[in-house]
Amino acid sequence: MSRGALAGSAVGASWPIVADTGKFLTAPRFLEDSALTPAQVRTSIEHLMTSPPDREVYLKEFQKHQVSAQELNLNQYLAKMHDFENAHREDIFVPGEQFEILVSSFKRLDRVQGLVGHGNFNIVSFDDVLRYSRNYSAVGAFEVAEIDFIASVFAADALDYGFFGSRVVGELTSVVAQRDSVKVGNTGHYLFRGEAEKLYRKLHSDLGGSVVLTSGIRNIVKQTHLFLAKTIQSEGNLSRASRSLAPPGHSFHGVGDFDVGKIGFGSKNFTEQFARTDEFHRLVELGYIDMRYPEDNLLGVRYEPWHIKVA
Repeated sequence: MSRGALAGSAVGASWPIVADTGKFLTAPRFLEDSALTPAQVRTSIEHLMTSPPDREVYLKEFQKHQVSAQELNLNQYLAKMHDFENAHREDIFVPGEQFEILVSSFKRLDRVQGLVGHGNFNIVSFDDVLRYSRNYSAVGAFEVAEIDFIASVFAADALDYGFFGSRVVGELTSVVAQRDSVKVGNTGHYLFRGEAEKLYRKLHSDLGGSVVLTSGIRNIVKQTHLFLAKTIQSEGNLSRASRSLAPPGHSFHGVGDFDVGKIGFGSKNFTEQFARTDEFHRLVELGYIDMRYPEDNLLGVRYEPWHIKVA
């Protein structure tokens, strides 16, 4: 789903590429008005995410690309991220004629999830899904248009949506080897063996069992299922969906990260309310919180206090 394929959707010339001008931020019209390429934007943002958030650092970095401070307005970007659940002028939408394919692709994946179970669905590969669809009438074989649509969503440059995180899984057909994963009892989720499993076991023990794994490994199929569901909920708004979760191929759940929550807190574990729990503050005190998506981050994703960075 290239920029060309999205022609006719709500494409704006102004993009939320950020630099500091005190406490506020704007989006330069870099695609039209500057020499900054998407790759340079991503490099700059990744550098800034590891740097002290002060005016001098931002300005020094962006001066390398000859972007003037006058072009930048942090406030616009932050306002959009704080209002992540609503549509904004620059948002990208699935073209109307593809919305039906979006829905049918999601429903087909959903039927596979019902067949294999929610936990196992986290680690199945796209080739597995195609095999299940061919062999089980309750799922039904994927149509060519559905396969093409899923492939186009995976292949799309997430910069088009306003998501600035890196791609971490390069193949739609990536496989999570059984020997590399372990199922965590009483959660229905899997973790990668090694660092991720050790970190979770330790924090779970240190907090006296009051936190639980709420999401572990999510291979491409699971992330696609989540992303399509959010896009449907957002009435085809791909940008709005990407403000809530990483597009397929860009989720660090595919390489090690995991989510935790307070036992008995339910869906509120995936809201900012989790950051107000005793469990969260204890995780911070013990040094477990190394956030992938902190407050007012520059990656185009909402604040995720529940997300534990591993990879």
